[in-house]
Amino acid sequence: MHEPGAGGLARNTIAYVLAGGRGSRLKELTDNRAKPAVYFGGKSRIIDFALSNAVNSGIRRIGVATQYKAHSLIRHLQRGWNFFGAGRNESFDILPASQRVSETQWYLGTADAVTQNIDILDDYNCEHIVILAGDHVYKMDYDIMLQQHVESGADVTVGCLEVPRMEAVAFGVMHVDERNRIVSFLEKPADPPSIPGRPDVALASMGIYVFSTKYLFERLKEDANDPESEHDFGKNIIPAIVAHGKAVAHSFERSCVKSPGEKEAYWRDAGTVDAYWEANIDLTNTIPALDLYDREWPIWTYAELTPPAKFVHDEPGRRGQAVSSLVSGGCIVSGGTLDRSLLFTGVHVHSHAALDGAVVLPYADIARGAKLSRVVIDRGVRIPQGLVVGEDPDLDGRRFRRTDRGVCLITQGMIDAL
Repeated sequence: MHEPGAGGLARNTIAYVLAGGRGSRLKELTDNRAKPAVYFGGKSRIIDFALSNAVNSGIRRIGVATQYKAHSLIRHLQRGWNFFGAGRNESFDILPASQRVSETQWYLGTADAVTQNIDILDDYNCEHIVILAGDHVYKMDYDIMLQQHVESGADVTVGCLEVPRMEAVAFGVMHVDERNRIVSFLEKPADPPSIPGRPDVALASMGIYVFSTKYLFERLKEDANDPESEHDFGKNIIPAIVAHGKAVAHSFERSCVKSPGEKEAYWRDAGTVDAYWEANIDLTNTIPALDLYDREWPIWTYAELTPPAKFVHDEPGRRGQAVSSLVSGGCIVSGGTLDRSLLFTGVHVHSHAALDGAVVLPYADIARGAKLSRVVIDRGVRIPQGLVVGEDPDLDGRRFRRTDRGVCLITQGMIDAL
């Protein structure tokens, strides 16, 4: 069994999750919710991964900064993350942009989202702070990164992914020396620097940073007084420390949590409709790249009280069945068929409907005779009888949000417009 926070560092650390992201590349999926609140994996939301990593790493003080369309995110946090006890030196703070600094000022950037709450964070008197993005899917033991931070004497430790060098053009890239000290930080470079001794691999920032709390607050106050700054970690805070302090890279490979069945160091952005569809459908593989069944590193979430999934009817052409699919609680597959699909809570699939490569968000209803392939169906959508999606690209593109890779995002507004 994993022993979280074995060194005691985690207990004296606060995790601060930046969860204000718009997630505009997810199109209509983020019309009414922030990207961290987008559903993932059958019963979770994307933010549950960063929060679960913190809890499983032994961190018991957590703050979540929210901004864009935060209602469903805040409601999820209140329902699913309300088990912290002040009497056990635990705390869970939701910190919306609430114009605490001035009447006109929302969070101006990722760094400002921390600066505006320094007084609240200071009260916890924690020695270290881990800054996290709330919109990525991965399993990671932050305690290992904390230990490296202390042992190296760094001013900041930056979590980094090893990626093929030319894929790093989409990331903030760390140029490091042989001791993993960051010598320059380049935002989306055309010619990314490689890791010493590994010419085809670059280090891309994960947006995960460890600081001593006192040091970070000093840097943030300096940054707040700089009229030229965009008050952003990646654009301002980290490059300034690289130039004037000691910044060290931490490879995700060192602290990635893997169960015996997981081969790769799994990390996904799931920030486009295609990537979101693919990351969810991947979970239907016989041995998926991400193991959600690992009981030693559970993904905590708000678990609705639902009856078991139900499959009914057994006649030729009207058989409730699922192959290579994930079906959540409260679902009823009534004479319909699923192939390589993922149903979130409370989905109802009616007779003679056929789903292939479908990601169906909670409480959607798929009427009789619908034939849907390569789709993402938003929460609560009522698919009409006999609708066919995935066979006529031109027709699909006119009616729904169709990606270049042929995945159709379907919302209730699009159905109403048919």
